[in-house]
Amino acid sequence: MKLNTKKDISIQYTDVPVAQTVVQLCEIKNIKNIVICSGSRNAPLTNSFVENPFFITYSIVDERSAAFFALGIAQQMRAPAAVVCTSGSALLNFYPAIVEALYSNIPLIVISADRMPYSIDIGDGQTIQQKGVFEPHLVAQAYLTPDVSHATKTLIDNPNQNLIKKNPSIKEVNDRQLEIQFENEKLINQVLNTAKFKSGPVHLNVPMEEPLYGMTDVPIRLNYFNDDEKKNSIINIESYKKQWEKSSKKLVLVGVNFPGTINQEVLDKISEDNSVVLMTETTSNLRPANAINSIDSLIAPIEGGDSPFLKLLQPDILLTFGGMVISKKIKQFLRNFLPKSHWHIDPFKANDTYYCLSDHVSLDPNEFLSKIYFNTSSQKGEGYKQIVLEKYQEHKRLGNKYFKKIPFSDLKAFKTVFDSIPNHLHLQLANSSTVRYAQLFDLPKETEVFCNRGTSGIDGSTSTAVGASLVNKNPTLLITGDLSFFYDINGLWNNFIPSSLRIILINNSGGGIFRILPGEKDTPKFDTYFETIHQRNAKSICKAFGLNHYFVKTLWGLRLALKSFYNPSNKPKLLEIKTPRTLNDSVLLNYFKAMQKH
Repeated sequence: MKLNTKKDISIQYTDVPVAQTVVQLCEIKNIKNIVICSGSRNAPLTNSFVENPFFITYSIVDERSAAFFALGIAQQMRAPAAVVCTSGSALLNFYPAIVEALYSNIPLIVISADRMPYSIDIGDGQTIQQKGVFEPHLVAQAYLTPDVSHATKTLIDNPNQNLIKKNPSIKEVNDRQLEIQFENEKLINQVLNTAKFKSGPVHLNVPMEEPLYGMTDVPIRLNYFNDDEKKNSIINIESYKKQWEKSSKKLVLVGVNFPGTINQEVLDKISEDNSVVLMTETTSNLRPANAINSIDSLIAPIEGGDSPFLKLLQPDILLTFGGMVISKKIKQFLRNFLPKSHWHIDPFKANDTYYCLSDHVSLDPNEFLSKIYFNTSSQKGEGYKQIVLEKYQEHKRLGNKYFKKIPFSDLKAFKTVFDSIPNHLHLQLANSSTVRYAQLFDLPKETEVFCNRGTSGIDGSTSTAVGASLVNKNPTLLITGDLSFFYDINGLWNNFIPSSLRIILINNSGGGIFRILPGEKDTPKFDTYFETIHQRNAKSICKAFGLNHYFVKTLWGLRLALKSFYNPSNKPKLLEIKTPRTLNDSVLLNYFKAMQKH
């Protein structure tokens, strides 16, 4: 990583105009964090980013890991971060992180070098078609026009080029270059603005002709870099306010939400409203009083059995904000017991997750809810919130009683880990068992929680956590399962891991979550193709990448290890917890059954 604190008057720029323009506009737009993957075609971009002291640059070899690394930075900064690669198959490795960025509303800038248009699909190495490869999963893209002032002779000597006529005059070359320059500036500007204002992934494709390594001390004068203005939506708040006041049964469900984005005054208003049941997930980063913060603990024990209560829980109005919701139980419940109205509050988009979306309100949740409750007294309701809270608290009491007698298992290990987490920790959760277990437990109010829930993939959890750990002011803890961890080993293959990083690895020898799903267990087919049983541990991996490794397989050993695990050290630490593979599913399922014994 290159950290710079002051401007160097002797900056060197690439002599490839289109690459220099991309870099200059990134600086103008304050896109500071640049993750660079090694390659030759992207040399003009790499040299310009690295030479400019404005940028913080990182070198990551594995493109898939690099993209998630950049995503982790953008996630924490709530601002665009860029990832740069060479041409060909390198670019395709960015795709999982791009899709995650789209569905998690993260501004990820993808910058790819490319061959010249006449070199595409000619049967030569790394000459794949790069145009449109991410088409459905971008908020903006630009396929820039190659320069004609650079490598002019090579260009005009190629019989397949159509960028400039044969034997052009100097004036014709210069005029054409001015046209190209203006159009490229405009496109780059638009794309970078869109990444910021729509908070999503964008792609800049930069074709360049050799030579690629030339530098100059003369920057290009740019003409076009005005910001686009955000358009304000006109919303009839009074109509929503009247409906809200009339309803005695309202359910507010909060998905993935960035810490500190919801005002305490708004939360207090919701919490005081007796006609509102507030459900929050671990990833919502909201832990108000009188909220259902373990949704599955409420619904799982009664689904399929207590239909009168489920009917009572059915809301008239469902109000949602935040990103993806984890709980399958609440999704199934709302699809079976449809609310009369579903309002989703989000400036960018709304998903019809529960098949009853009636209104997408394009506002910030704070603004909408503040106006809803402005000059409005709390609703007495008809016992809606109180009845639901009493049921929830009874389930939690029975669940806590069950915890005391269960054997060492995933559930026991996760509860012990979550009980140990210090205040003011930055917590990253891997998919998929990890984040689901996290839904069952309380966390300190000061703990910031993140997880790649846009697509819920296991592919980049470690890489994201490492990137995030570099820009979050608090120490980072990644809790992960064995498949997620081993899948993303290359997330540790970089020189930027801070010594404060902590990783807790729950190793149950395979994809244990599949054991709670329907299907025949403990057969060769299931073991090999679903659960994917293995006997690996992380000891040698930690040695290779410079992490301190700790291994436990008992509750006593876990409690002992946790006493010093969070203490400062000169190396990152990984605590590997071995749990019994065939026991975990029954312990979890019996946890929900225990809550039924009234």
